[in-house]
Amino acid sequence: MAGLSRRSLIRSGVVLGAGVGVVALTDPFGLWRPDTARAAANVVPCGDWGARAPKQAVTVLNRNPNKILVHHTATANSSDTSRAHAYALSRSIQNDHMDRRGFIDTGQHFTISRGGIVMEGRHRSLEMLRAGHGHVSGAHCVGQNDQAIGIENEGLYTSVAPPAVLYEQLVTLCADICVQYGLSSSQIFGHRDFDSTECPGDVLYAKLPQLRADVGARVRGRNWPTVRRGDNGERVRTVQYLLRNAGQSVATDGDFGPATETAVRAFQSGRGLSVDGVVGPNTWEKLAVTLRSGITGEAVKGLQSQLNTRGYGLTLDGVFGSRTDSAVRDFQSRNGLGADGVVGPNTWARLV
Repeated sequence: MAGLSRRSLIRSGVVLGAGVGVVALTDPFGLWRPDTARAAANVVPCGDWGARAPKQAVTVLNRNPNKILVHHTATANSSDTSRAHAYALSRSIQNDHMDRRGFIDTGQHFTISRGGIVMEGRHRSLEMLRAGHGHVSGAHCVGQNDQAIGIENEGLYTSVAPPAVLYEQLVTLCADICVQYGLSSSQIFGHRDFDSTECPGDVLYAKLPQLRADVGARVRGRNWPTVRRGDNGERVRTVQYLLRNAGQSVATDGDFGPATETAVRAFQSGRGLSVDGVVGPNTWEKLAVTLRSGITGEAVKGLQSQLNTRGYGLTLDGVFGSRTDSAVRDFQSRNGLGADGVVGPNTWARLV
């Protein structure tokens, strides 16, 4: 920020929250989350950490972000890894951005505490991420606020590395964002790549090549099958249930015929994917919505149908209740997945 050094701001206790120097003229939005949605599944929404309402409605752009920018908050490297501390950090950042900088809301889209707690920053960012379409205009980097998702990492990383738990959550969140928006891990940058700033600190910036590699490996780790016209069976039925969940009108007969291909093409077109009527990795990643206990609908029926092919004997009612939760956890445990009962892309990929 002009006229104030990071050091003086740190000493005064002011939270930088991305070292943003200029207020964006258009302002944000919000939505989403991936298994990477895993990260997203674990993203704390604004309302849960006590966010204030924005001064005005955030701006939601009808296009996807084209990159991720990594920031550090340039605050003290706190040893407090508690949830209470993380929430207080987010409130402090928002207060600073709204009251001192004049932003309508928190400038960045997401914040990760030193304890590895991932929080939504600007309102509606999680909503958009979960949807996999649309971008909330932010206020975290001059010239990039309508293009890039900004992630704040708590701490000052000019001479020390971030904690392992923070870095792991950064990998997970970036992988989720890449999956949801179809980005390559090569599109992860540091704040200083686009602005005159020390952010995200020399040490964290030097880790970006490793971050890109780790995110790329995480995204490639899912082994999706290719399903196309002429195929039949349970994979096709899963595609059909997921298409129905996305609003497409198609029978769940397990036959990939002309009607299913038309529905796939319509889904691909609506999600900004290459329109070829073939369900490959990119289309699977958009179709495979994250499910957990309490959710109902066609996607849950697709999950239950897949589990029943493994002998779980579930009622195909589209209700993610206790029996479905138990079956999911058992399947995850048997297949070397985290048995958390959350069906994100990793679990879907293993199922199909």
